[in-house]
Amino acid sequence: MEKQMKLIFFLALLLLVVTLPVTAQTNIFHSEEKTATRNGNKQYEKDNYTEAEANYKKALEKKNNMPEATFNLGDAVYKQKRYDDAIKQFQLSAQTNPDPKVKAQAYHNLGNAYLEQKKWEDAQKAYKESLKINPTDKDTKYNLAYANSMLIQQKNQQKQNKDKKNDKDKDKKDDKKDQGDNKKPDSPEDKKGDKDQQGQNKDQKKGGGQPQMTKEQAEKLLQAIQDEEQKTNQKVQQKQVKAVNVKVQKDW
Repeated sequence: MEKQMKLIFFLALLLLVVTLPVTAQTNIFHSEEKTATRNGNKQYEKDNYTEAEANYKKALEKKNNMPEATFNLGDAVYKQKRYDDAIKQFQLSAQTNPDPKVKAQAYHNLGNAYLEQKKWEDAQKAYKESLKINPTDKDTKYNLAYANSMLIQQKNQQKQNKDKKNDKDKDKKDDKKDQGDNKKPDSPEDKKGDKDQQGQNKDQKKGGGQPQMTKEQAEKLLQAIQDEEQKTNQKVQQKQVKAVNVKVQKDW
């Protein structure tokens, strides 16, 4: 009986010795990823975004899709104006993070990244996803209103460009038709007139071409062009929709 008790005690002690290093090793990894994330946050607050990025990536090497590091890495690359990378991170955060509050923030930041790329429709969709989760967020509402206004302007501009192109194409067709309808056989008098005109053109080339514009005439023409451009710019500004101030991205 005593021998059996000693054997059981020995086996229990051996099992404890085997499991202790595994537990300790797990705690080390857990501590390293948290430490790397905290270091990244400190660098981010100091505006050292490249160093913050390196720390967040280090944390993600220890734990793939770590929620805090995934989200904050998106912020760090966004600050470096690498919007494609930021979009990937915020999409990943929105898809994998179980916290609804963080999901809403990830969609908000995703909308901002699209906004910087002037992808108004994508930004609009991202803000709407954010508001589905957190419908009372004022910043997201403001940014959605801005995206909506820019999308309207874009569509209006596209329509105007299309209309202008159609008008030009129509004018070209009308001009060709008019030229075909008005064309008549050349009479002897017309041929003679053409020869006289050709002779005049040759004389002009020999004499130095068309008469030069005087300095006074050139200044008047330039002033007229500038006045017309100013009127056009004023009309464009009057048609523009007033933009809403875009709020900065949300952080942890």
